[in-house]
Amino acid sequence: MSFPFMLAAASLLLVALFVTSARDAQQANAENYIKQSESEWAAAASKGDTSAVKRILADDFLGIAPDGSSYDKAKEIADTMNDHGNTISNHVNEVNVRFFGETAVAQGSETWEQRNGQLKRGTYVWTDTWVYRKDMWQIVAAEDLLLPESVKK
Repeated sequence: MSFPFMLAAASLLLVALFVTSARDAQQANAENYIKQSESEWAAAASKGDTSAVKRILADDFLGIAPDGSSYDKAKEIADTMNDHGNTISNHVNEVNVRFFGETAVAQGSETWEQRNGQLKRGTYVWTDTWVYRKDMWQIVAAEDLLLPESVKK
């Protein structure tokens, strides 16, 4: 092998390593952002703070609630704002994020306490679909399920 050929091959290898390293770092940053955002969304109702909801949910967002009804971004913002302290706490227990190009699927669970006349506790398991567009990650679809009491014990 000639020296110029070996130099070109080594240069290509370095470029490939740099690109892979940059992509891995970008994905790790995206994963951290998604996990943090999921926690912020869960906590939003107990605070009545809609800023995270407005940032996290895409304008064309559509979610499926535990009762099977659908909701959009506007309804989620209104529900968060109008909670009136019914949600005492809501926190994420775990989040698993998998990437498929510019789409990410986040699956996890959260535990909540509400006071609507009486104290209620529960756990949701959920799947959120995130898409990277317009230089940001946002949720375009969500589905929440309420774990039955027998499963939580």
